[in-house]
Parts: sequence; C-alpha cells; structure tokens
Amino acid sequence: MSFLSYLKDKRYFIGMYAVTMLFISMIMFVSVKGQDALNNITYTNAGCFLFAALYITIGYFYRKSFYKELGEFLGKSQHQDWAIEALPESQNNEQELYLQLLTQLSKDQANETQLLQSEIRNHQDYILSWIHEVKLPIAASRLIMENRAGKTAEYLVDKLEDELSKIDSYVEQALYYSRIDSFSRDYFISELSLNLLVKESIKKVAKLFIAKRIRPDMESLTLSVNSDSKWLGYIIGQIVANALTYTDNGGSITFRSEETDSEKRLIIQDTGIGIDAADLGRVFDKGFTGVNGRTHSRSTGMGLYLAKQMALKLGHDLSITGAVGEGTTVTIHFMKMQHYNDLR
Repeated sequence: MSFLSYLKDKRYFIGMYAVTMLFISMIMFVSVKGQDALNNITYTNAGCFLFAALYITIGYFYRKSFYKELGEFLGKSQHQDWAIEALPESQNNEQELYLQLLTQLSKDQANETQLLQSEIRNHQDYILSWIHEVKLPIAASRLIMENRAGKTAEYLVDKLEDELSKIDSYVEQALYYSRIDSFSRDYFISELSLNLLVKESIKKVAKLFIAKRIRPDMESLTLSVNSDSKWLGYIIGQIVANALTYTDNGGSITFRSEETDSEKRLIIQDTGIGIDAADLGRVFDKGFTGVNGRTHSRSTGMGLYLAKQMALKLGHDLSITGAVGEGTTVTIHFMKMQHYNDLR
C-alpha cells in the first residue's frame, strides 16, 4: 500500500482534523486581539499539525507490514486447506473480525466443496453400477437370440419381454434418480385411491406374480390419500418389486390400509426371507444392499433409498420391520391433510 492510498483511507480523519482546527482558530481569533491572536493560532496549528503528521506517518509504517504481507498473499496461488493460516496476523479488532469472517467463509466453502465432490463420486458410482446392471438383460437378450434354434416364436417373445421389462425398470430408476433433486418442480398433489395405485403396480409385474405363484391380497385396502400419483406409484412399485424378489414361489404379499388420528398407512407385508436384524437400520441408505442383496440377487441398493427420499419429499415416510425367515413389512405413512398443510 502506498502512502497516498493510506492518506485516502484516512480522509475522514484528515477532514475532521481540518474542521476542528478551523473551529479552534476562529475561537482564538475572536477571543484574543491583535498580534497575540495570530501567534497563538500559528503555534497551535503548527503543533497540532506536527502531532497529526506523526500519528499518520507512524500509523502508515505500522500498517505497512500487514498490507505488504496481504498483497504478497493475494499474488500467490494458495491451497484452500492452509490458505487462511497463511494470512498475516491482525493488528486491530477490525482486521481480526475480517480474518474471522474469511476463516468461516473458507470453512463453509470447504464443506460445500467436499459435499459436492461426495455427491459427484456417488453419482459416478451409481452410473457405473447401473451400466453393469443394464448390460445383463441386454446380454441375456443377445444369448436368447443366438440360441433361438428350436424355440417357438411365442417362447422367444416371452423371454425377450422379460429382459425388456428389466431394462425398462433400470431406465426408470435412473430417470427418477436424476430428477430427485428437481422434485419440487414436478409434482401435483391430489386425492388418490390406494387400491387403484396398488393394482397398477401389480399389473406392471403381473407375469412375475404368476410365474412365482404369489398371491396378492388387497381385501383390506380401502383408504384414499393425498399425494402425487406418479411419485407414489414409483414408491409402491419399488416396494412390490423388492417383495417379489425375496419371496419364494407360492408365497403371498398382503396390502392393507390403516388410519389413526394423525396419519393413514399403507402396509405391504410379504412372506419372504425377511431381513437380518443388523441390516434393518440401513436398508434405506444409499447403495446399501445388505446380506440379502449379496446372497439372493444382484442389487444396486438404490431402490429403497429412492423410495425413502421421494416419500420424505412428498411429506410421507417409510418404515420397515422384519426378521430372518419371518417376512418383511414395509409401511408408508401419510400425514392427515391438516398436518400435511402445516408441513408444506
């Protein structure tokens, strides 16, 4: 910092000094007559000017080291982790406050950058996992066509439809995953029949219900809820798909609804292999597959994670209970309308 720049920063002090000295000189001029008044004014102004000049000069050289270090710091490329530590030490309370502000801003930026990098890594991991998953039905379809000799057209169409259904499921999951952050721009709340939503979800995987001889029970499904049909339909579809995956042939999946003073519930209960107690608290974590996902089927660990996130964004919630060999129960909790409006 040059001396002229420092004087510019001190312009208010210099202006106040000039006004004060002018006022004092006027008082002395009207109070004392003749040559004595001029002598007093001259000596007083000269003395005060000397002290003011010394104050400004000493202050400049005192501050000069700080500004010099700061200028050198700004001229270098600093690594974010230790850049703030390399700043010069403060010389007064004002500088200390600014340094504290910079430190806090740096920490906030570092946290945001770390979070963003984590999200990017998770997104890349999911894309890689998704690519490997979607390649399986594509490869299976190619094998079906290569070994089509001796197979009827009906058989080939049926097998290819199964593989296309898997591809469609993976593509749908990727689509919802990519839109989860822009959820607020793509939903419409209306009153929906749980019975119709469940029927629609079952219809999409009807062939698997038939192939595994699994019976859906919907006799106790009578309530209506306030939600978005598309997003809630996907949530129910993910739960149904999981239930089918881990329920053995000849099992059953029961759908029922309940109502309390504060909420309505859609309960989906299967007679499948259940969930290990150690996995219950983590089944909604991103990318978590658990014991079942590693031993019974290939899984990306994204289905229930997406379902949970969508439910929360809709103002609902998901909970899960179960035990190994005793099946699994997934509950979707819907707040009553007055509580939902309070939440929004």
